[in-house]
Amino acid sequence: MNTWQSATYAVAACLVPCAIMCLRGSPEKRMVGLEMSSVIVTFLLALFAVTTNRLVFMDLPLTLAILTLGAGLVFARFLEKHL
Repeated sequence: MNTWQSATYAVAACLVPCAIMCLRGSPEKRMVGLEMSSVIVTFLLALFAVTTNRLVFMDLPLTLAILTLGAGLVFARFLEKHL
C-alpha cells in the first residue's frame, strides 16, 4: 500500500460523518451534509485517478465538481419552502 492509497482510505472515512448528517437533523444540516459529501467524493475520485496512475479518470471528478454546484442550487430551491 502506498501513500496515495492511505490518503484515499482516510478521505473515504470522512464520508461517515457526512452520511450521519444527511440521515439525521434538520433540512439545513442535511443540505450541509449533502454538499460536504459531494466535495469529499470529488476529492476521493481525484485521489483514485492519481492512485491508479490513469489521468483519463480525472474527467469524472472535474465533471462532478461542476455538476454539484447546480445540483446543490436546485436542492436548495426545493428546500426553500421548508426553511
